[in-house]
Amino acid sequence: MTPTLNAPAPCPTPNAESDTNARYAAGWAALARIDGEAGTRVVDQLSDIAPDFGRLLIEFPFGDIYTRPGLDLRLREVATIAALAALGNATPQLKVHIEAGLNVGLSREEIIEILMQMAVYAGFPAALNGLFAARDVFAARPA
Repeated sequence: MTPTLNAPAPCPTPNAESDTNARYAAGWAALARIDGEAGTRVVDQLSDIAPDFGRLLIEFPFGDIYTRPGLDLRLREVATIAALAALGNATPQLKVHIEAGLNVGLSREEIIEILMQMAVYAGFPAALNGLFAARDVFAARPA
């Protein structure tokens, strides 16, 4: 006698196109709220060289990560500003996220303190570069 296996019920096939479109829509909404025009400019600048990368940029960081529960947008920008400053080689992205930090309620003083904190963990050059990036962003944006 051959044993009968009880096969599990098949998993529903996800609608990849629908899921991707939902991520894309959520990503655009998050990007607009967080980065505003600066984020849109970054995506636009990719249109002639890597439009698919622009879509990935909207779907993954903004559609998947920034929309997760657990951290509010202020804390996400604190982490992002700190990480970009610590990298030391991402000044354009750091400027976008300093602007984003202001957009989601960080004060200039808080941003300066975040960047000064990087001197302890990423070194004085990273902190200085971050502070100079902040100065540029603050100068271009009225208080």
